[in-house]
Amino acid sequence: MMIKPETKLGKWSVGLNIFFLIGVIFAVLTSVFGILDTDIGHWWDIEVAFIFPASIVAFVLGIISIRKNKERSVLVLISTIIGLLTILFVLLHSLFIND
Repeated sequence: MMIKPETKLGKWSVGLNIFFLIGVIFAVLTSVFGILDTDIGHWWDIEVAFIFPASIVAFVLGIISIRKNKERSVLVLISTIIGLLTILFVLLHSLFIND
């Protein structure tokens, strides 16, 4: 079992989830330390519009890479799991949390 992905779809899946994780870390740091306090007020909402779809696309690309191209690298499997957790978070957040 390889660590790095071999296929183009696998590399895109891992790259998009790295973008997602960096975005989540950035969002947490900005909310905790008060960096980028703007008049917009809801910085998280703006960032979610970019990072969550990236993780969902990474999930789809990971599934395609695993099923079609028989990708078995560890990073693609982790990327697919992160994408699945993102989809579950979005669904559960929508169902149970009222903003």
